[in-house]
Amino acid sequence: QVQLVESGGGLVQAGGSLRLSCAASGRTFTLGSYSMGWFRQAPGKERTFVAVISWGSTTSYADSVKGRFTISRDYAKNTVYLQMNSLTPEDTAVYYCAAASTTRLVTTAPNFSSWGQGTQVTVSS
Repeated sequence: QVQLVESGGGLVQAGGSLRLSCAASGRTFTLGSYSMGWFRQAPGKERTFVAVISWGSTTSYADSVKGRFTISRDYAKNTVYLQMNSLTPEDTAVYYCAAASTTRLVTTAPNFSSWGQGTQVTVSS
């Protein structure tokens, strides 16, 4: 069982930056054995893919965040980060961290078996 705890959300003005963190733990959890992803869900909308980093540190991003967001991982801290720059009101959502027990680079929610509780990001115009 993997436990994921997100932090770092908040209120920011358009053009600003935030860094989300996802602390992962579990009795047999090893960060390098999982692909870790970030998803987001805006009010009244479906949860959508944002970014993923594979066990081999290959990354993939949604087109809407490419060039603005960066996903990274710290093996020593068992933590995954999402650096978000040039934020716009369209980035407002609850952001979820997720873990997939696979070596493949996966981007769809059904592939992720563990989820955090989410952290709210609000971007004001």
